[in-house]
Amino acid sequence: MKEALLYKTIVKNQSVQCRACNHFCIIAPGKRGKCGVRENKYGKLFSLVWGRINSLNIDPIEKKPFFHFLPGSQTLSLCTVGCNFACRNCQNWQISQGPKIDGKIDGQNFLPQKIIEIALKYKIPSISYTYTEPTVFFEYALEIMKLAKQKGIKNCWISNGFMSKDLIEIISPYLDAINVDLKSFSEEFYQKYCKGRLHPILENLKNFKKRGIWVEITTLFISDITSISDIKKIAKFIKNELGSETPWHISRFFPEISWQLRTLPSTPIQDIKDACQIGLDEGLKYVYAGNVPGLASEDTYCPKCHKKMINRTGYFIERFDKNGKCSNCQEDLNIIEQTTKLPKEDNGIKIKIHEE
Repeated sequence: MKEALLYKTIVKNQSVQCRACNHFCIIAPGKRGKCGVRENKYGKLFSLVWGRINSLNIDPIEKKPFFHFLPGSQTLSLCTVGCNFACRNCQNWQISQGPKIDGKIDGQNFLPQKIIEIALKYKIPSISYTYTEPTVFFEYALEIMKLAKQKGIKNCWISNGFMSKDLIEIISPYLDAINVDLKSFSEEFYQKYCKGRLHPILENLKNFKKRGIWVEITTLFISDITSISDIKKIAKFIKNELGSETPWHISRFFPEISWQLRTLPSTPIQDIKDACQIGLDEGLKYVYAGNVPGLASEDTYCPKCHKKMINRTGYFIERFDKNGKCSNCQEDLNIIEQTTKLPKEDNGIKIKIHEE
């Protein structure tokens, strides 16, 4: 537990206003914010999850998903419990919603330096703050990110994008890449299915792009909820506001792993194919199908000559490009490679990998 970085005090009744995300929760003494992990204790706001790792895994970077950031590498993935959204489709709801359901803060103690030592020991070039929403544990993430930057390790967030502008200002010097779940282009959807809002996310995406942080987008196509009109609007936003080089992952929905949408059908594969084609027709260079192994749309093609440059089978990749450029026509493929060599460090640390 550690005092939060972003909050304002309300003197008259010892309430506080959390400034970490766009909920800007007003929290009375002894109460928690909507995330379930930030609590007002006697007029001060505390992060209950600082240093409390719930999941720690070594993953392929493609699992996040990042297809153009350090492709073919591994990433050290970590999270705490808690989330500032309540997405009915959430597949990690036990840890994202757990503190709101039973009040428990599950996890094991890991100091930031220990995370860095693990990454160095296993020569992992990046750390991903993922599984739940890193905004709600950003004070902890920030300390790790600062140390990672010093060692040449990249920092990646997998996020719902609902953080405050103040938070973006704080993390941006240390953040290398972010994949944002742009779940819909409808305010009604965000309010009904996520307990959030769309507009701040769109503004934050533009902010990240302007700051030179690598951005990829993921949209879960949910049967009977996501419309083709919605897909078209997202495609236009990415093209016009973020740039045609921004990768877009369109993922298939499976009801059996969701929190509260288990009566819906799985997304038809044809819907995923159609959605990918909409993105390409809109002028996006890289549109990928997610959760549908074997489709050509999980591979990377040169946007100019259309030759296959990266073949993907699950999380295994085979590259045919030449230093991030098309080996056929030399077109730039907008790939971010690791440029620094990690120092060798072996101090006998053991890591227990928890499968997600």
